Amino acid sequence: MKAKSIIFITLTLALAFVVVFALAGWAAGDTLQPAADPGTVTVNGEAEIRIVPDEVVLRLGVETSDKVLNTAKQQNDQIVKRVFALAEQHAIPSEHIQTDYIHIEPRYDNYTQKAFAGYFVHNTVVITLRDLSQFEALLSDALEAGVNYVHSIQFRTTDLREYRDEARVLAIQAAREKAEAMAGTLGQKLGDPLAVREEANDWWSGYGGGWWGRWGTMTQNVIQEVGGTDAGFDGSLAPGQISIKARVNISFSIH
Repeated sequence: MKAKSIIFITLTLALAFVVVFALAGWAAGDTLQPAADPGTVTVNGEAEIRIVPDEVVLRLGVETSDKVLNTAKQQNDQIVKRVFALAEQHAIPSEHIQTDYIHIEPRYDNYTQKAFAGYFVHNTVVITLRDLSQFEALLSDALEAGVNYVHSIQFRTTDLREYRDEARVLAIQAAREKAEAMAGTLGQKLGDPLAVREEANDWWSGYGGGWWGRWGTMTQNVIQEVGGTDAGFDGSLAPGQISIKARVNISFSIH
């Protein structure tokens, strides 16, 4: 009986060791051989579209002053009325000309702050012009009417949404082409996109500037001058082109 008991205990221990080693082997296999994650490649794609503007927005300032507030206000109103009268002269619809800011400020001598200089009334008129051939004449007439500040001149396109969408599509195509080239260099094939992020989609008009006072200067910084009949401009106006840019960041799987 004692011999049988020893044999039984020995067999039991042997089976236990087998089970332990089997479990240890399964655990080790699970740790040392994880499922491989798919490779990825992340790239930026950029695109730029340049187009000729089809409208211009002018922000014009009228400032008058007098020691009598009512007088300063009346003088300002008269100039603004003359500017509004230019709308009919240049075939500008009434909804494309409006005032959007008025400011009345009492001022004193800069040094003593005691001597009363008068009441200064400032009014801003915003004009949207679709016929760009009228731009120079309109601006000249506005100055003659009494405008003494040009706060900004902004050339724009009425199809901005369309061109933004187009730039975004081109940026995505550029990203895919770059990713395919990188994957091919590594001996891999490009898979599905895993993440897409739009990093920028904006526009910029190269023509900008402003007068500070009637005898100031206007600055011009154009991307590319556009002239001739193709651009649709006359005279010395060269508003350049509007630059619409898009940039995306995309991660693709590779295999």
